[in-house]
Amino acid sequence: MGNEPKQNKLANFDDPLVVSTARELTKDQAKIVGKLEKIFYFVRDEIEFCFPLKGDLVSASETIRSRRGQCNTKGCLFLTLCKSIGIPARLHFSLIRKEIQKGFFTGFSYWLLPRHVSHSWIEVQVDGKWHRIDSYINDDRLHQAAVKELDRRGWQTGFSISKPPLDGDKHCNNFDLGAEQFEQMAAVTGDHGTWDEPAEYYSSPQYQNRPGPIRMFIYRLVVGDANRRVAKLREKG
Repeated sequence: MGNEPKQNKLANFDDPLVVSTARELTKDQAKIVGKLEKIFYFVRDEIEFCFPLKGDLVSASETIRSRRGQCNTKGCLFLTLCKSIGIPARLHFSLIRKEIQKGFFTGFSYWLLPRHVSHSWIEVQVDGKWHRIDSYINDDRLHQAAVKELDRRGWQTGFSISKPPLDGDKHCNNFDLGAEQFEQMAAVTGDHGTWDEPAEYYSSPQYQNRPGPIRMFIYRLVVGDANRRVAKLREKG
């Protein structure tokens, strides 16, 4: 969830911390794919999945400092790291069913969520072709535990994962540009196009995670419980 966006840039690719992080991650890689792989695993595992108190309105440099984030804030970080070293990248925003957060938000807090929430994944360009990636959203320990919990409960969607309905479809949290493998794409319901700066999308009428003051207050009250459920599930992984 988010609140009224400020005017400052969230994809702050010229921030010294962002630039130094990207350069350090990719210093031993000569090719774009190698650089992307390094960035991918940093965003996936060094940034633990959680729901930030500020919702979506977190800059890339803030996410590096906190080492925590969700789909939109981790996507913003991925985008920004790429841009800081000249890799063509963009965020693709969409709608996604709120069931993706089932199990972390429960009871009244789950009911409070919009039926569809704004969601994003990264797209990167390599050799003139754009590739979709969303398998960085959950850190690996959480991913492994969530898959087991979904299987145990017989759910297709929940705990920040949506498994494809067909057995032959790929569901994986690894980096592989040649074979698209996704964490949440099976729950996506709408297309809001590609954006170079997340704050611009958050200022648009398409953005669905903008609650009023009362709902934002309630979100800040319940997000701690949601993050404790995330941490408890991660421990099982």
